[in-house]
Amino acid sequence: MAIEQKQILHRAYLVAGFLFLFAVAIIYKLVEIQFVEGDKYVELAEQNTIKNFEIAANRGNVYTADGSLLATSVSKFDIRMDPVSVKDADFESGIKDLSKELSKMLGKSPSYFENYIRKGRANKNRYLFITRNLSYNEYQRIKKFPIFKLGPYKGGLITEQRTVREHPIGKIAERAVGYDDYRGRVGIEGSFYEFLRGKNGKRLKQKIAKGQWKPISDNNEIDPVDGRDIITTIDLNIQDIAHHALLEQLEKFEADHGTVVVMETKTGEVKAISNLGRTTQGTYYEDRNYAVYESHEPGSTFKLMGMVVALEDKVIDTGYMVDTEKGEITFYKRKVKDSNHKGYGVISASRVFEVSSNVGIVKIVDKFYKDQPEKFVQGLKDLNVGLKIGLPIKGEGNPIIPHPNDAGWNGLSLPWMAYGYGVSLTPLQTLTFYNAIANNGEMVKPKFVREIRSQNNAVNSFDKEVINPKICSQETIDKVKVMMENVVKRGTAENIYDPNFSMAGKTGTCQTDYWKEGGPKYISSFVGYFPADNPQYSCIVVIHKPNKKIGYYGNIVAGPVFKKIAHKIYAETPIQSELTLQDSNEVINKSFENYYNTVNKSIKTVPNVTKMAGMDAVPMLENLGFKVRVVGTGVVQSQSVKPGEKLEKGKVIQLKLS
Repeated sequence: MAIEQKQILHRAYLVAGFLFLFAVAIIYKLVEIQFVEGDKYVELAEQNTIKNFEIAANRGNVYTADGSLLATSVSKFDIRMDPVSVKDADFESGIKDLSKELSKMLGKSPSYFENYIRKGRANKNRYLFITRNLSYNEYQRIKKFPIFKLGPYKGGLITEQRTVREHPIGKIAERAVGYDDYRGRVGIEGSFYEFLRGKNGKRLKQKIAKGQWKPISDNNEIDPVDGRDIITTIDLNIQDIAHHALLEQLEKFEADHGTVVVMETKTGEVKAISNLGRTTQGTYYEDRNYAVYESHEPGSTFKLMGMVVALEDKVIDTGYMVDTEKGEITFYKRKVKDSNHKGYGVISASRVFEVSSNVGIVKIVDKFYKDQPEKFVQGLKDLNVGLKIGLPIKGEGNPIIPHPNDAGWNGLSLPWMAYGYGVSLTPLQTLTFYNAIANNGEMVKPKFVREIRSQNNAVNSFDKEVINPKICSQETIDKVKVMMENVVKRGTAENIYDPNFSMAGKTGTCQTDYWKEGGPKYISSFVGYFPADNPQYSCIVVIHKPNKKIGYYGNIVAGPVFKKIAHKIYAETPIQSELTLQDSNEVINKSFENYYNTVNKSIKTVPNVTKMAGMDAVPMLENLGFKVRVVGTGVVQSQSVKPGEKLEKGKVIQLKLS
């Protein structure tokens, strides 16, 4: 018995010893946690229950050149409630009045809100949703409601602030303005994000439930700093004109998409840019930035580039005569056709451009560059054609100008290039070239942003950027300017001619999707400038895939958009009164004097010069050996020697002009 009691005591002592050591260990650990590692565990606890959340800074505003808001950041407030934190007395005394005020603001009945909040309190929902997207004024108002006015602790008010991007004038120029968010960086917003973004602030929040955080106070730990403002070159009035002129034509011709750009000639400032695409419902919206990124075959608007190269190389002059035959020629079993299926007969190079003769321009380029195509391609590059502009807006499309050293080069490459096939340019690249002609040879980079401001003080200004101070000789520029003016007066775009204001440009009609089922579709375009005598603005209109049954030629589809823009700018933002000019044909007439000896000698019969301008007909006939007598001025109505008769040098021919 004594032995058993002794063994029990030993076991008791042993257990007591272990318990003592365990207690010592616990005390040691508590001391260590409290005094040695206390800060560490406090920090871990705070990390798990208290955290700093970033408050996004307000992005800078984007303005038009005249001060209208294109894009701005607006604070929005989401309101939640912690009904559990409200004392019973405060809750019961204020719930009915709170429900009435919420009803007035948010629309639902007072009983709905009272039942909703009571249910949330009973379920111990400490993050009860009330409403979202309140404006700042609405937020200030809701803070003063019963119960909420007691603050975040006593009144259970939980406020979460966000900033959202809004476009006050709607969808106009939306794609050019762009965005900088989860979708990427696009347009002006994306390209100038470093200026627009401010510095984010911080706000301390406490975890109240799984995935739910409640602000500890109404104040921020670090207040956000707003971004800088961008002043664009966009003119709101011109933008509105361009947008609606394009939209109207897209709807009329049921086109797939289109773009229009209006640029100030001397500075390169983009005054308007609109990009509209068709939805499946047949409506149009600001789609992709076609003007910047969409590189496509330009068609006949490319003829200006080829004409300038030939004039600069002096292989032709404006009076060079070309036999366009019956409007059709063949290259390697592939036909080149004119829109006029009867052909234009023998016409001058200037007339080739005016009537947009594919046969004429192809004959010119093929004759003088067939054996040295690299010279023609180099001539284009000397004009900066085929080179990227280097736009500040990202996504510029790649221009394509084939070279004889390319693997795909063949016998069709040069003639096809002559009238705008096998090459590829974006609308802005094409416009930049035409603008250089209007600007007497100085090629300037399209400019979208004028300056950057901080608190209404300019911190960055963007001056005019010159790409090429003189793309070609003034002599060539003067000649093609007259040719482009005559396109509108008596050429393919005579349907948009208006004696009240002068315009100059070139039509373009290009086939696309010609390999797809259903036959080819078309790209219709017009590019030029106005006023013709003193260009202030250049403009390009490109409309893709109009309904062929309604129309597809550039003069019919795109030309009227150009005219409407020019007319409204004249009417609503007049530039200056027009002056009476000297005869614009004087430049071309003088050119004949230096070119008679190089006119095509292969013409054996009397050409048909009816409906030809007297400025073209007289020198052509004199060069063929006729003695020309002229009655009247203007366009040839009749000729005394019938077309097709054998040529007899020295014979008198009388022309009756209108």
